[in-house]
Order: sequence, then structure tokens, then C-alpha cells
Amino acid sequence: MENFKVFSCSEPADGFTKEVCDNLGVEMGLINRMKFKNDNNFVQLLETVRDKDVYFIQTTTPPVNERIMELLICIETAKRASANKITVILPYFMYSRSDKKDQPRVPITAKLIARLIETAGADRVICCDLHNPAIQGYFDIHCDRLSAQKLLYTYFREKKLDNMVVVATDAGSSKKAYKYSKFLECPLAIIDKRRDGNKDKAIASTIIGEVKGKNAIVFDDEVDTAGSMIETARLLKEHGANEIYAGCTHGVLSGPAVERIKNSDFKEFVITNTIPLPKEKELPQIKVLSIAPLFAEAIRRLNEHSPMGDLFEK
Repeated sequence: MENFKVFSCSEPADGFTKEVCDNLGVEMGLINRMKFKNDNNFVQLLETVRDKDVYFIQTTTPPVNERIMELLICIETAKRASANKITVILPYFMYSRSDKKDQPRVPITAKLIARLIETAGADRVICCDLHNPAIQGYFDIHCDRLSAQKLLYTYFREKKLDNMVVVATDAGSSKKAYKYSKFLECPLAIIDKRRDGNKDKAIASTIIGEVKGKNAIVFDDEVDTAGSMIETARLLKEHGANEIYAGCTHGVLSGPAVERIKNSDFKEFVITNTIPLPKEKELPQIKVLSIAPLFAEAIRRLNEHSPMGDLFEK
């Protein structure tokens, strides 16, 4: 593989970027990132990218708005340095939950982010398990949506749990949960959950399906404050579930999430590293799976002009 460079847009993204590069057998691109005393960001690529394909990896760790500016400035830098093609890799797409106008006088911020990335000069975006698959349509450039589905179901399949049931946290996630249940060859249960507007509190009231005496696995695309997950675990325990596991792609884990998980009925809480887990949030219950090899494979196939279809969610 040649004629491409992979750069990290920020210090929090360095670890993920290095892992991607290690899987590709290449060195991370050399970049100088700093901030002036007036709080303005500065970026300089320390090696030539003229006529090369450039990949920028950016994570979504607080402050999120800072991460956005870092990304946009990196794209602008590569564009002015005569890069051939610029691909943005966003393991977790920022503002992805602001994906529709579901209340009066509110923005569709996910669309705004897409427009900013395009305007800065990106030619392609690669992301993973979008909160709403329709976000792909917000771009007029290529947007590839990878999935952690295989990584998660393989992990749980290898645990060889007896008497499993896959649980959807609400009706909206039932389609994806059905795919997991099909892969794991076990039944499906669905939680009847209601959410109050913008409030983080979700109330689970009943379960559709049988969970008594079963080992339940709750799948979701992301966990923010973990309110929905904790309510789900509580309800599962009330209905006689045996061991309870969670599997999700994006461990946002903001606010009270870590403390809630620590005091919950979950035996194991499995996330991927689309968002780096800081040391202060580490718990014995939380298991982190690396999705960096999947992104490395996507880069390899793009560089070799190979098909990518089997990397996408089926």
C-alpha cells in the first residue's frame, strides 16, 4: 500500500489512529497541532501530501465543538497542501442525534455538520452505526457507514451463553435487535419505552416477549446517560431475567452514566472504542472492544480500489 497518509486530528484521537496505522502497517502522519494564546487553533502537516490520498481521523470527546474545528482546519490544511483526495473518518458522528426537526423551531445539526465537512473540502466520510441511517443522505459526497454489528455479535457468540434472549430497548431499535437475535439464534424481546421530550429520563413499562430465567443481551447503537439501559435492566430483573448483558457501539457515557452502570444489574457492559474511554470511567463491568481494525480494512480497500460492501451493515 502506498500513496496515502493517515493523520490524527487531535490528541484524543492519537490512540485510535495509531491502532489503525498499526493494522495497516504504516506510520502515522506527522502533524503539528497547537493553539495560540488567543485560543485560535493552528495545524501544519509536517510531511508532503501532494497528490496523496489523505485520511483524517477525529474522535468525539469533549469539548465536541473543539473537535469539530480541529477537523475542519485539518481538512482545509490538506486541501491547500494539494492532497489528491481527503477522507474524513468519524467513528462516532458528532451531533448525530440532532437528525430531524421533531420539535418547533429546532435545527437539524447533523445536516449542518455534513455541510461544514463538505465545504471544508472533504471528498469522502467514513463513519459507524449512525443514530439515523438517513444521515448518509445529508452528504453530497460519498459517505460510508460501517457497522460494529459483527464485532458485537461475535463477542457474545463466543461467550456461549445458555438460554439467551436479545432485548430491544424500544420499538425503534427492534429491527437491529432482530438481526442480532438471528445471528445468535435466540428469541427476541422488546421493551415498551417512553421518553419525555428532551429529557434524558426514559421510562420502561413492560416487556413484549419471554425473559424469565434467560440470559438477556440488550443491544443499542449508543449509550449516553445510560438512563434507558438502566431502566431496561431493572425491568428485565423484575421479570425474572437471569444474567443481563449490554452491547452497544458508541459508549458516550456522559453525566451519571458510569455511576449508573456501576450500580446496575448488568453483569457486563460491552462497548467499542469509537469514543475513547478515559481512565476515570473504567469499570470492571465495562468491556471495550476495538473497532480500529474495521476502519483499517476500509482504508486498505479504498486504497486498493476493492469492494467494501461486506463491511457495511446488512
